[in-house]
Amino acid sequence: MGMNEPRLSPERNLALELVRTTEAAAMAGARLMGRGDKIGADQAAVDAMRHVLDGVEMNGTVIIGEGEKDEAPMLYNGEVVGNGEPPHCDIAVDPVDGTTLTAEGRAGAIAVIAASEAGSMYNPGSAVYMEKIAVGPTGAGIVDIRLPVQRNITALAKAKRVEVSDITAIVLDRPRHADLIAEIRDAGARIRLISDGDVAGAIACAMPNSGVDILFGVGGTPEGVITAAALKCMGGDLQGRLWPRDDDERAAMVAEGKDPDQILGLDDLIATENCFFAATGITTGDLMKGVSYTPGGITTHSIVMRGTSGTVRIIEAQHQSEKLRKIKPIGYT
Repeated sequence: MGMNEPRLSPERNLALELVRTTEAAAMAGARLMGRGDKIGADQAAVDAMRHVLDGVEMNGTVIIGEGEKDEAPMLYNGEVVGNGEPPHCDIAVDPVDGTTLTAEGRAGAIAVIAASEAGSMYNPGSAVYMEKIAVGPTGAGIVDIRLPVQRNITALAKAKRVEVSDITAIVLDRPRHADLIAEIRDAGARIRLISDGDVAGAIACAMPNSGVDILFGVGGTPEGVITAAALKCMGGDLQGRLWPRDDDERAAMVAEGKDPDQILGLDDLIATENCFFAATGITTGDLMKGVSYTPGGITTHSIVMRGTSGTVRIIEAQHQSEKLRKIKPIGYT
């Protein structure tokens, strides 16, 4: 951002405007819940989110989107979104975090967007996967991704003043995590396996009474950056280490100036406190309720966060289907 370009006013909570985009994406994607069409659900959510983004007062550049321009006609990496007015922002979107969850009607799919000051958001580039550890505020500064699993769990239990057997770790259910799961079991902690959706899983670790305490394992690097924005707002912590799948991928990371062995903290992933996060439930999960329908209306549940104040808002919204249709029929009514 140039010296004379307007910065995002700390008095303005951009996330309160961005939540309209996740509500639209969730309502559009939820129409295809359980229909077995994850591509269709994702495309409906993308279309709805992109349409609503046009009206948000910002000049945003998509750092993390649906892929390169030739793969994604909308919300592609590098696309400019918003109405073109200041502030200049980096944007990360995941219109459906959990496309399989949505298509199969399973719990925990959400629509997500994050924003931060221009130039502050980590660009994953060729780094598809990242090893992660995530905790809430009590675990911030306590855990270390370089330490053995047992030491991290023991340290977290001590910080929370609970027994190790009270700690619940959340892990993506993947063959690559067999050894990790064994280590968690050997440590004496409980495990919740999830099939998809590690953004929601990591955020749940920072929510009171969510039933989970710490996230371990390898997941998407883009999702890691989005999660970092949320945990920065919440006072939690996330550490990541890039996880190249082969020598070619490692070489591509190095060519981009990335160190695959570097420990990436919150400030590496989102290099500002001036960041925002919004998410809306598509299917009901641990983090929030999904989209539900009543005669003439749609109910959504969202989480809205702001980094500079650390404010986390829970928003339940009632949408009138008839009025939404008059705005523009984009699939979520």
